[in-house]
Amino acid sequence: MIYDVYGVGNALVDMEYRVDEGFLRQHGIDKGHMTLVDEPRMDALIDALRELEHERISGGSAANTIYAVQAFGGRAFYSCRLADDATGQHFLSDLREAGVMTNANALLPAVPGKSGRCLVLVTPDAERTMNTFLGISTALTPVDLDTGALRASRYLYLEGYLSSGASALDAAVAAREEAESARIKTAVSLSDVSMVRFFREGLTRILGNGVEQLFCNEEEALEWAGTDRLDIAARELRDIGREVCITLGKHGCMVVDAHSTHTVPGYPAQPVDTNGAGDIFAGSVLFARARGKEPAVAAAFGNFAAAGLVTQYGARFRHTATYRAKRDEFNRAAREVV
Repeated sequence: MIYDVYGVGNALVDMEYRVDEGFLRQHGIDKGHMTLVDEPRMDALIDALRELEHERISGGSAANTIYAVQAFGGRAFYSCRLADDATGQHFLSDLREAGVMTNANALLPAVPGKSGRCLVLVTPDAERTMNTFLGISTALTPVDLDTGALRASRYLYLEGYLSSGASALDAAVAAREEAESARIKTAVSLSDVSMVRFFREGLTRILGNGVEQLFCNEEEALEWAGTDRLDIAARELRDIGREVCITLGKHGCMVVDAHSTHTVPGYPAQPVDTNGAGDIFAGSVLFARARGKEPAVAAAFGNFAAAGLVTQYGARFRHTATYRAKRDEFNRAAREVV
């Protein structure tokens, strides 16, 4: 295989601000979740934040995961849709500098538009709240898939955020069907409780008859199963994922398969920003699983990497060397080689 993971997802650049909860209340923003917004709403919020400093960091949930796979020392490919503007150039430059391959037409839009942006608001409790303008990412189609690269990959990774738009959803389903025909393992993230709540039909299409690997957090798991009991949610989720990882914040994660359920403890951290924690967790797990590591070891690596990320601002480590340093640090501490 040429690639460890082939990802499909939105291409976004994050604009991250530190705010208090009063700002969220004042502007009617749902704390801790992702909300899709149009461009006028995005511009209005940015205007309201104009006196605050912010950081511009390439993001996008699946893109963060794919970036992590590559930066840990793997090989990754990412299919996305960008406009040929400053935002799109910034996003693509970051991916390519890390060594991630992309579809050749990523910056050749078939329709006019602007590259997507995500407004990330971090409150003092380290919770991240996102308002996302998808822009031209909604124009992602099956044409943007590189089937040769997909068929040369160990895993296909799809973000649940693709369920929110008809065209991007078609691309996700086409990718999963292509992977199935080539016997490539598919991994899916439920992405956000808002996707489960409002776009469940689309998520169901992405999941098809079940996938190899499913990622979600506790809130998403409970919402999917319509219960307040995690054990019930875990039993339901293993019907659609042969391996399920349910992240539990500082408590680590739950690893579920057809025969067992067990908790993999987390690592101590002093979080300042939880943005991207689930993304790097998924990237760590896929990186380790692609190297034949057992699910519990892969999950422990995911917990370790996420604990490191949340101690800084931003959904990615600033340098690819930091990812490899974290991998080596985990190997020494866990006496494993991932």
